[in-house]
Amino acid sequence: MSSEVNRSTTPTFRDIDVFSTCPQSKDSASPDYLARVADVARWSEEAGCRGILVYTDNSLVDPWLVSQEILHATESLAPLVAVQPIYMHPYSVAKMVASMAFMHGRRLYLNMLAGGFVNDLQALGDETPHDDRYLRTGEFTQVIRGVLENPRGYSFEGRYYKVQGLKMSPPVPDELQPGILLSGSSPAGLACAQQVGATAIRYPQPPGKEPGLPPDAGIDFGVRVGIIARDTPEAAWAVAEERFPEDRRGELEHQMAMKVSDSHWHKQLSASDEGPARDVYWLHPFKSGKTFCPYLVGSHAQVAKLIAGYIAQGFRTFILDIPPDQEELEHTGQVFRLAIAGQD
Repeated sequence: MSSEVNRSTTPTFRDIDVFSTCPQSKDSASPDYLARVADVARWSEEAGCRGILVYTDNSLVDPWLVSQEILHATESLAPLVAVQPIYMHPYSVAKMVASMAFMHGRRLYLNMLAGGFVNDLQALGDETPHDDRYLRTGEFTQVIRGVLENPRGYSFEGRYYKVQGLKMSPPVPDELQPGILLSGSSPAGLACAQQVGATAIRYPQPPGKEPGLPPDAGIDFGVRVGIIARDTPEAAWAVAEERFPEDRRGELEHQMAMKVSDSHWHKQLSASDEGPARDVYWLHPFKSGKTFCPYLVGSHAQVAKLIAGYIAQGFRTFILDIPPDQEELEHTGQVFRLAIAGQD
C-alpha cells in the first residue's frame, strides 16, 4: 500500500457511481482464482466503489457463481453481473436476482449485453443481426424488470419473448431492485437503453472530441475507462509502459478482430486518434488487444481534470478496468476525489 495516497472508506463517491472490474478466470490458475476475486472485491469496496463488473463469455466461469463469492467477501459492494440473453431465459436472471436479495439482503446490478465475441456467437448458433440483438436484449430486460417489479404476476408478448401471469417468489424489496446498465454507443443501443430505462455506457472519446450527451435523452449515462495515475506524469507513464509494453502481435490480432466485428463501440474506438505521445488519453492497451477501454494516464491532477470534464458533461457512472493491485485503486480514488472537488 502506498503511504502517500489518502485512503477513502466512503462507500461511494458523492453523486458518482464507480465500478471496478473483477479478474477473469482465464487469467488465473484455478487454485488462486477465488482468492484473487475476494482480494479485488475487498480493495474495491475499501476504495469507495459502488460495485464491480463481472464479465461473461464462453471462455469464463459463470458470473453468477463469481458474484456469490463477491457477496461473501464484502459488506456492501454490488456485483455488476454481465448478462448474455442467449445463455438463459430472462426469468432465470430474475430468479437469481431475487434469490441473492433474499439470501444476502444485497442489491445487484445487471450489465445487459446485446452482442459478444464473434466466435462465441457463431459457436452458439446465433446469427441475429446487430440491431435485432438490441431488440432482443430490450425485450429480455423488460421481462426481468416486469417480473421483479410485479410479484403478483407479469405478462409480456414481444418478438422474442412471451410470458403470461409470471410471478416471482421470493419478492424483491424496492430498495434491492437491480440497477440496469447497457451499452449506448450505437443508435440501436441508445434506443434500447431508453426503452428499458437503463444507464447507457459509452467509451469516451479523446478530450475535445467527446460529443457529450444527447439532449433530452431521459436516462443516465456512464463511461468505461482505465486509469493509471501517480504524483507525477513521469511516474504514471513508467507504470503504464511497464504494464502495457509494445506488442505488435497484439496489434495485428486486434486489427483482424475489427474485420469481422459488428460492434459499433469497438470500431468507433479503433478509429480514434491517440494524439501526441504520452498524451493523457491513451489507446495503446485497447489497440494491442490487452483491454476493452481507453486509458487515462498522468498525474492525479491531469487525470482528474479529464474525469471532471466527463462529469461536467453529465456522465455519472464510471466503470474501471481490472485493478492489478490495491495501490492502483487507491490512486484512482484520489483522482475521483480531486475531480469531484473540482465540481464544487
